[in-house]
Amino acid sequence: MKSITITGSKRESVGKVSTKALRNAGKVPCVLYGGDKPLHFSADEVSFKNLVYTANVYTAMIELDGTTYHAILQDIQFHPVTDKILHIDFYQLFDDKMVAMNIPVRLVGTSPGVINGGSLSFAKRKLSVRALPADLPDFINADISKLKIGMKLVVSDLADEKFTILHPETTVVVQVRTARSAVMPEDEEDEGEEGEEGAAEEGATEETSAE
Repeated sequence: MKSITITGSKRESVGKVSTKALRNAGKVPCVLYGGDKPLHFSADEVSFKNLVYTANVYTAMIELDGTTYHAILQDIQFHPVTDKILHIDFYQLFDDKMVAMNIPVRLVGTSPGVINGGSLSFAKRKLSVRALPADLPDFINADISKLKIGMKLVVSDLADEKFTILHPETTVVVQVRTARSAVMPEDEEDEGEEGEEGAAEEGATEETSAE
């Protein structure tokens, strides 16, 4: 998984006065958890732009006074009116420890069911996975190129040996629903017509036998 570098400074004071002063100076107070003890630091708000305001997911390389910490964003607080970042919590990553993270699902290919007028329902745009930091994917690819009308992809269809998806295997990720404007493919129409003709012939046979 790709990383965003955040350069900050450790905080000596964590009181309300110092926190307010940091925010007035355009900085964001942060805490890094997961190590021996919580590590308080701050960084310029602009440093978090590519980490927070994006649909993609990244890990963070936090550089503090010559030491670099590998981490993931755990929680973030925004101002209710201005949407400015008020506080961020990070969780430190270690190469040999599994971590859980929400990963975006990326649709791959074109669904024949959608081409024929079906409606694509993208129910799970992110999935929670557990993996070692080195095995965290940037995306989970969902191949919809074989999805006809009425078909779906579930969690078990997206399984990968490098990570574990933390949802029930039958959880629907994406499906193609029938729409009023949907056009059934010719092969499916032929199957339907043959079925109707077979039923009609069978009915006629039964009537003849009854006579």
